[in-house]
Amino acid sequence: MPQRNVGGVDRLARALLAALLTVVAVRALRAGRRSAGVVALLGALAAGFNATTCFCGLNATLGLDTTRE
Repeated sequence: MPQRNVGGVDRLARALLAALLTVVAVRALRAGRRSAGVVALLGALAAGFNATTCFCGLNATLGLDTTRE
């Protein structure tokens, strides 16, 4: 398993972003804006994955670690 590099406030922000993007995706899909809905849904999945696993590939690439906040 990859080393954790997401924690603290960063993890909470990603979880809240995932929830917000989920709402945006549902509203967009209901309004018939399929492209916007899919993009928002993919963003929600990515942010939720980061918050759940405490790992972010971009953080790892950039050498960032927010677990010590």
